[in-house]
Formats: sequence, structure tokens, C-alpha cells
Amino acid sequence: MGKGHRPRSGSLQFWPRKRAKNSNIRVRNWNVTKPSLLGFAGYKVGMTHVFLKDNRSNSLTKGTDICWPVTVIECPPIKIFSLRFYTKDNYGLHLAKEVLMKQDKELKRRINLAKKTGELNGIIIENYFDLRVNVYTQPKKTNIGTKMPKLFELGIGGRDIKQKYDYIRDKLDKELNVRDILKNGQFIDIHGITKGKGFQGSVKRFGVTLKAHKSEKKRRAIGNLGPWTPKRVSYTIGLPGKMGYHLRTAYNKVIILVGNDPSKINVRGGYPGYGLIKNDYVLVKGSIPGSKKRFVKMIEPIRGSKTVGNMELNYISLRSKQ
Repeated sequence: MGKGHRPRSGSLQFWPRKRAKNSNIRVRNWNVTKPSLLGFAGYKVGMTHVFLKDNRSNSLTKGTDICWPVTVIECPPIKIFSLRFYTKDNYGLHLAKEVLMKQDKELKRRINLAKKTGELNGIIIENYFDLRVNVYTQPKKTNIGTKMPKLFELGIGGRDIKQKYDYIRDKLDKELNVRDILKNGQFIDIHGITKGKGFQGSVKRFGVTLKAHKSEKKRRAIGNLGPWTPKRVSYTIGLPGKMGYHLRTAYNKVIILVGNDPSKINVRGGYPGYGLIKNDYVLVKGSIPGSKKRFVKMIEPIRGSKTVGNMELNYISLRSKQ
């Protein structure tokens, strides 16, 4: 007699299983902290491993060297495109005013450039509820093979809008570096787009068990499409379809190192599919979503700010990955 029940194949945590609209990731919530930009962006390079001495007082591995896999993210400087002033009512935030800054010519690859910049002198800060910035990356300084910048919005930390404005006013028309925003040992959330897998069947897409060799017709298909009543196919049925290129968030990833010397991280022969790093970089424990050269966002952790503790970096593997 057959089994009456077994756990379903494929998680329903993420639904619908559809492709992201584009690679410019949208962040909907910000963890407001001390006056600072609440995130940064970079391009995924590849992976290597490091050795650290664990000096945490309550750790089971205290005083020993431990090995962690790390992902390398190259972070060229970003520039401010505009200041965005928001008002708030019962329906949420609404963009009330946007003031453009001096624009780089590379931006014309992404948008139509404005003929003149805005003025901040006549703005009454107290009339607005929130302040954010539009920033853009500079991929021309990397080896990823494109010059088209990414334009996206970043939140600003601070107890009120005046404190946010005082912080960002000194950063206008300047390049912003990752080492001024993210620190060693802190936790971050990483937003990225996963690898695209194309059209896949039920076995790969949902982990459905292969049918017995004596079963009728197909072997890599599901057993049935559900009950006779109701007379429709439920969305929970594991059917073939597009897989991958999904928007995903990796919570509480640990920053091992924020560095500015590429010679200390470039492996022999360069990273496969990427090449050599030429800008500031971030080492993050473990893997992150996406393929090589993909755009990722690193923001303050939405589940609370904390640090990994006293960890001493002793060794970074530079052995060839070819």
C-alpha cells in the first residue's frame, strides 16, 4: 500500500516564481542608524577563502585559527545624482521635490541629462518628512566590460531630516567610497538577483522525485495535476517554467574586510570570468546571490545592527582559481 502523505516538493516561501523586472534592485525598507548613507553598491567578483584568529571571549573556537569562505565584491566610488525630498500622509511617502546635482557625462548612457542643476538655497527643510539620495555607480573604472552606470536610491541615517541634510550637504559633488560607509566586522543585508537558469522541468525546479520505471509515460514529470474538484490546476502544483533570475535578500552577512589595496586580494591570473580588481573591495563571509559581474546592494541590516566580534584576519588565499 502506498504512503498517504509526504512533504511537498519545492518551497512556497517565494511566490510567484517569476523573473525580476531588471537588475536594478529595489530596496523598500531602511534601518535608520547614525548619520550616514545606509548602504553601498558593488559588483560580484568571485570567491576565495581566508584564515582568521578567533578572539571572541565566548566562542567555542577561541584562540584558534578558523577558515571561512568569502565572496569578493568590487566597489568603485559612487556619486550623488540628486537629493529627493519626501512628504508623508495617510497613504505613505510621496516624492515632493528633487534637486539635481552636477552630472557625469557617462550618465547619458542611462538617461537624458538635464540642462541645468537645481538650487538648495530656497528649500525649507522643515516642510518635508524624509530625505534620500539618488546615486550612480562608475563601472568604467572596473573590468566588467560595460560603461553604463546603475542609478538607484539610498536612504540616509539620522534622527530627523535636518540631521540628514547636514550630513549629506558636505558630500555633494564628491566621490563616496565604501570604506567611509561600511566597516570591518559589521553585519549587512545583501540584495541581489540570482543566476538565471532558463526554462526548467519539475525535477530541477521543485525537486520532484523521479517516477518508477514502470510508471506510465513520463519519468521526470509530476504524478498528477491535483484533485478532480475544483476543476482547475492549483498554483501549488510543481509545473515546469522559468527558473532563476529572482530577487533575493541575504540577511546578516558578515563583512570580513573593507580594503583599498587590490594587490592584497587579486589572485594569480585574475578571477575567472571577471579579471583583476582595480578599486576598493569588500570581503563578505559565505556566498551571495548572483553571477559574476552582477550588481549587488549592501545595506544596513534591517534586523538590527550588530558586529561579529574580535576576529583577526591572518591570511587571504591568492592561489589561482583558473
